[in-house]
Order: sequence, then C-alpha cells, then structure tokens
Amino acid sequence: MQAALKREWVSVADYLAGEEGGETKHDYLGGWIYAMAGATTAHNLIAMNLAFAARSHLKGRPCRVFLSDVKVRLQIAGEHIFYYPDVMVGCDPRDTHSQYLRYPKVLVEVSSESTERLDRGEKRLHYQTVETLEDYAIVAQDRPEVTLFRRGNNWTPERFAQLDQDVVLTSIGLSLSLSAIYEGVLQGRA
Repeated sequence: MQAALKREWVSVADYLAGEEGGETKHDYLGGWIYAMAGATTAHNLIAMNLAFAARSHLKGRPCRVFLSDVKVRLQIAGEHIFYYPDVMVGCDPRDTHSQYLRYPKVLVEVSSESTERLDRGEKRLHYQTVETLEDYAIVAQDRPEVTLFRRGNNWTPERFAQLDQDVVLTSIGLSLSLSAIYEGVLQGRA
C-alpha cells in the first residue's frame, strides 16, 4: 500500500469536501488518505469498453454505470473507507449521494502490476462485505485476463484468459468476450 498522503487524521466530511473539485483522487481508509496513481491508455480503454457495454446493456433499466470518478463507500469495523473503482454498477434506490455509492451491484478494477496485489487482497476482502455486491472483476491491463469473483459462487475466483471466452456478469445479465473488453488495447502487441 502507498504511504498516507497526510500524517494527520482527516474526517469524512473534510475528505469529501477536498475530493469535490480536486484534481487528484484519493482513497480514504479510516481517516487516512492515499493519492491514486495515474492511468495508462490501456487502463482507460479497458474501463471504457466495460462501462460502455454495461451502459448500453442496461439502457432503460434503473441501474447506473459509473467510471472511476465516483467512489464506493464502505464501513468495516466502524471505519469509513472510500475507493474509486474503475467501473461500478449501482441499481439500488438508496444510493442518492452525488459523490459515492454504498450499494453497488458490480465493481471492476483494472489492475496493473503496481495495483494487482491491492485489488486481489485488501480491496477484494473489503468489497465482499458490501451487502448488495454480486460481481467483482479484476481485469489485467497488461495481458488478456479477467478474474471474476461472484457472491453466488461463494467468491471463488473464475479466471478467463482466452480472447474468445465470455465473461458473464450474472447480476446484470451482461455477457462480454475478452476480445470486446480488450478492443483497441491488444492491437500492435507482439
């Protein structure tokens, strides 16, 4: 994990006020804020491919799709935690805050070499505490690989690494091939 950006404790209200309109995004873990790394073009394309497919699939339904500028808010053992998932789908009418969701149905992290351990460890464990979460996907940005964790499968990881394989987000009924997820990313790679 990265070192805390500030050495003094920050309240949730001060954190949210600082994030609104701020140029740099920060995760928040129990009063400590952590600056997020910038994204690559591959990261951005993968996240957009997933978000656009989900948005198109869910058109006319009460679900909303968000890219990495909206946070998920968790509370674990009395501590407030905020992360910025790369893609998030929320369908719960209780989610009315303009900066975050508490009740997401799908969370996706596009993982790099520097974030993979955090995405597979701490974030996975924290995300699995969300009562409404059904699907959590970790999408590698440096190779065609998706690891999917489903509540309905007791969070057992399912790995997809062939471009003709379909990843199915059962909670929203979306089936998407790895080739569609990585469209525009893998061209020109040896």
